[in-house]
Amino acid sequence: MALPVEEWRLCAGRRWAALEPALRERLAAASLQDTVRLGWGFLRPEAEALRRLCHRARTDKEAAAARFYREEGNRLFGRRQYRAALRLYSQVASHELPGSPEVSVCFANRSAALFHLGCFEVCLEDIARAENHGYPDRLLPKALLRKAECLLCLGRLQDAADALSVVENKMAMNGISTSPTHQTMLKKLSQLKIKVREKESCPEPVQEACGDTQRKSEVWEENDSISGASSSLRLNFDIERGRHLVASQDILPGQSLLKEEAFVSVLCPGENFLLQDNSETPWNTRVTNADLYCHRCLRQLLASVPCHGCSYAKYCSQNCADMAWEQYHRTECSLGALLLTLGVFCHVALRTVLLAGFAEVSRLVEWSHNSDKDLHNPEARGKHLNEALCTRASTRVIPGCNEDGQYQSSYQAVFNLLPHAEKHSPEHKFLCMLSVVAICNQLQEAGLEPVVLNQESTEKWSKPKPCEKASGELSPELKTVAEAMLRHVLQLQCNAQAITVMQESGSGDGVVVSKKPVRLATAFFPVLSLLNHSCCPNSSVAFSGTAATVRASQPILSGQEIFHCYGAHRCRMRLAERQQLLSQYFFECHCQACRDELESDHTSVVSKRNSFCCPSCWAPLQGEDVLYCSNEACAISTSRESLSHRLQDLQQQIKKALQVLKDRKADQAIKMLLKCQRDARNFLSPEHLLMGELEDHLAQAYATLGKWQEAARHLERSIEIVEVHHGPSSVEIGHELFKLAQVLFNGFAVSEALSTIQRAEEILSLHCDPESTQIQELQEMKTCLSDLPRSILQR
Repeated sequence: MALPVEEWRLCAGRRWAALEPALRERLAAASLQDTVRLGWGFLRPEAEALRRLCHRARTDKEAAAARFYREEGNRLFGRRQYRAALRLYSQVASHELPGSPEVSVCFANRSAALFHLGCFEVCLEDIARAENHGYPDRLLPKALLRKAECLLCLGRLQDAADALSVVENKMAMNGISTSPTHQTMLKKLSQLKIKVREKESCPEPVQEACGDTQRKSEVWEENDSISGASSSLRLNFDIERGRHLVASQDILPGQSLLKEEAFVSVLCPGENFLLQDNSETPWNTRVTNADLYCHRCLRQLLASVPCHGCSYAKYCSQNCADMAWEQYHRTECSLGALLLTLGVFCHVALRTVLLAGFAEVSRLVEWSHNSDKDLHNPEARGKHLNEALCTRASTRVIPGCNEDGQYQSSYQAVFNLLPHAEKHSPEHKFLCMLSVVAICNQLQEAGLEPVVLNQESTEKWSKPKPCEKASGELSPELKTVAEAMLRHVLQLQCNAQAITVMQESGSGDGVVVSKKPVRLATAFFPVLSLLNHSCCPNSSVAFSGTAATVRASQPILSGQEIFHCYGAHRCRMRLAERQQLLSQYFFECHCQACRDELESDHTSVVSKRNSFCCPSCWAPLQGEDVLYCSNEACAISTSRESLSHRLQDLQQQIKKALQVLKDRKADQAIKMLLKCQRDARNFLSPEHLLMGELEDHLAQAYATLGKWQEAARHLERSIEIVEVHHGPSSVEIGHELFKLAQVLFNGFAVSEALSTIQRAEEILSLHCDPESTQIQELQEMKTCLSDLPRSILQR
């Protein structure tokens, strides 16, 4: 949710509509500084409404919530649904107060779930957390037995023996007991001691690493002028295209062009994170991004470390939690509900100024005021223009560069991203202004202003005291912060970068794993923002945590511009749809793909490939509201509306079939999907994308039954359709080939698997990080197959 919740948007809209026309005109023409200066007076009448909205986002620690999640977790653990129980125990940890006896029990319970999942290293970490949080001494032997068993599984025999000695001593100190629990632990202790002695007497042979584990590291020469960019790029600037990157030499497909760490990123909490007023319970067990990924580094979470102050923020390690607190979370912690209500853009804006520091923010805001004065002074504007023209060859005239002419991934570069303040609608600017002023007002009321202004030491986990008397308006310093935040919120509409991750779709326990890209976070990448858009780009962006890597997806000649797709790709959208989507960036696309489509009299490739076909002769249908068969010998005609309804019904039937497949009824799902396929052939083009999806679903169903040849046949047909839509070197083809490789590997079709693995690896290497899970798995499959005897490889 980038923007504030709908209720706050409506509230701001009503407030805007109620203003006098003269005041609306004044605000529409006002500078960012003047807009913020007027903002406090508009916020005060709406502050109570905003407070009520914030109550729906529960981010405080609540004992009742901890009880709810503990009971649900214990119930699922009893049913051996360990992964689901693991998530719920993490929720318990987030809601328990730090240092409470309950939180130590929670970590011990979570360690049990981790043990059953085979996550022994993380299990040991949770056992240590339980001990550090005062785990009850009477329960400690059971946890230590689990610790010893983990160490044994990891081959750490001496550590396991030491842990068993501690258990034995503790049980001896507790005395002899005839309770079933005590007797069970004694039996377990004896069994583990025997296992340790057996492993010590017969140590397992050390397995040598097989295959080519040492991958060639890419030769990388960083650019002297652009941080994180390859030396094969240079920074250009002109009035029409603004700042942009061009190739300074010929570039090959797959070559890395840019490696940049996000200046700031904020995890997107997921859809419907805020509870509705009519919710039966204030808590639920659904899993969102907030539960799956570290709130600082965006690594996937297994056993999260909770924030000490709120129930929302979760981290992959104590180190990440400490760093987040020092850098920004001490300020954000008590504002969680407000930030969730006002949306990710406002959250990114706040975190940006916190990371930059008030001194740098104040300096650049003051610089912008002087620049604005120059813009309204014809003599000064002419002088600056002449200076720019005289030194056009120098990078110093390019906005965002430092005094040495270098463009760095810095706050100065972020600040110089265009906010397009004059192009946003006045109503949208009003909403953004109310939202950032509300955040700064809360900072002031909560006594956080000294922390924001870097005037107070950030003592670990200490919370500031609320301000005893709230000022009638924002302090001058917080007005500066609000102005910078407003600038950043407006910048984000055109310069926000979605950090995406490939997430498993469906249950994720099938033999063929389907994945889809999911928006994980919103970030500022100032160097990546230099790339202009094309509906048919020549580069591809991949993410690893908070880092972005740009690679060439096709050959790029020296002097050609590097293009990135902002989401409106020619293979996925018609021209009109692309132009509508790109309107949010305040430009009209004139890339080569758009020009080709405008100049052509033919229907776009997307329209043709996703067209309806004649039910009589299967020729393409054409027309607008009424569709006619393109075969002149056929007199069939029908309405587009009726076929659209038929398509919707088909999609519902497919959805039901997938639910049946999820319920492990593969035979029934195949029958349903084959019927859907027969129905689809009666009115959809053979190359319609839905036809490819049906083939993909059938492949998954057959693979579930171990019918590898059938699964491969359907996947091959799916690949043909995907290739028609997205091209032979697209990332979509790479994902489909990855699935085909899985099927062929499991079906022991050695030669076909090896050739598919090679092709999949070549394509995915153009788009993904070498350390990505898919490329890693492809290499593991290749190593496994290559180590087979020659007689088998020659089959």
